[in-house]
Amino acid sequence: MQTDPAISRLLILRSAAIAVQFVAVIAVYFLFEYQIPLLPLLAVICIEAIFQLLSILAYRNVTKARPAAVLMQLTADLLFLTILLSLSGGATNAFVSLLLLPIMIAAVTVNAKGLAYTAVLAIAAYSFLLIKMPEHTMHQMQMTHHFIGMWINFVISAIVIAFVIGTLNSTLRAREATISRTREQQLRHEQLLTLDGAAAQVTHQLATPIANLQLLFEELQEQQADDPIVQEMAKPLAQCKEQLAHFRSLSNALRTGETQQVISAKTLQNTIQDAMTLHFPEQSLQWLNDAPDCSILSDAMLLPAILNLLQNAVSANNHNQQHNIEAKWQIDEQILSLSLRDFGQGFSEQQMASLGGQLMPSSDGMGMAVMLSNVTLERLNGSLTLSNHPQQGAIAMVSLKIV
Repeated sequence: MQTDPAISRLLILRSAAIAVQFVAVIAVYFLFEYQIPLLPLLAVICIEAIFQLLSILAYRNVTKARPAAVLMQLTADLLFLTILLSLSGGATNAFVSLLLLPIMIAAVTVNAKGLAYTAVLAIAAYSFLLIKMPEHTMHQMQMTHHFIGMWINFVISAIVIAFVIGTLNSTLRAREATISRTREQQLRHEQLLTLDGAAAQVTHQLATPIANLQLLFEELQEQQADDPIVQEMAKPLAQCKEQLAHFRSLSNALRTGETQQVISAKTLQNTIQDAMTLHFPEQSLQWLNDAPDCSILSDAMLLPAILNLLQNAVSANNHNQQHNIEAKWQIDEQILSLSLRDFGQGFSEQQMASLGGQLMPSSDGMGMAVMLSNVTLERLNGSLTLSNHPQQGAIAMVSLKIV
């Protein structure tokens, strides 16, 4: 199990800092013979080392640390550094600018509030060191103004670092999120192109056999017109011919780009109701309210996309011995939403994580239809939201912009 990168980098930096602090204290006391409180400094470094070991043990198996944990570690770093500086000259210590390091780390690891907290804490630590600083004179000149100027410089540096690095980090995160979304969309489009090519090839291969079957059926119908089996063959063959003709017209519309049109919500409701009655007569689609008086952008794939969702709802109902599907319209500012609720078992956690984003293997076909519906709605500047109903079943929310 890999440790969280932010915590891991912070612990590595602290380990190096502890080693440098120990070597620096020993060198200053024994080599340069400066009069510093050796034992108190070593005691603080030992406490810091113990805290470091406890932190390593606590986060060795944590794959994703909370922002509060990172802030706690940065607070500890500021506290130990402030104590060490206060024991070795306070604000007069040449290494007092090291208080800027936790601000830099916070700028690339935590959010804006955490960055502001770290910056304020570092400024407060420097202020504490300045207040506790004894009076210093050099060549009969008062050095108080000099150290106050250093404090002002530190405050300005802290604010600039927090603002600049924090802004750059936010920009990089937004860019990475955009690249990630673009990569996911490209992957979906590649999958759709593969499916489209396979569907076109299968349709082309089926066209000739279906045409031959139609000819054979017509001859058989002339010879045995009263046979009930022959009569039952008429409807499936007619549906096959209709679907092939619809696919050809859809392909031609996609090639020419003449696919989008503006339709009213009432027209869409009537079309959905007719298609539901035709394809799933055993199910009851109940409209909880009337379609609002508005129009949306549609194309030839909008109705199949909604039918895919209804087909999944029907499948969920069949598994749970239910026969009702509820549909409801909602308007939020300039967004028209259609919610479709089934009364099945709802989505599992695995389905919620996979539906609409990638192909998901399933014995019921769940995954591909929803992904196709999601891509269709995105092309129309809409969205698809899947959720479980608090009482029973699942909800598919189709949202489209009002024209």
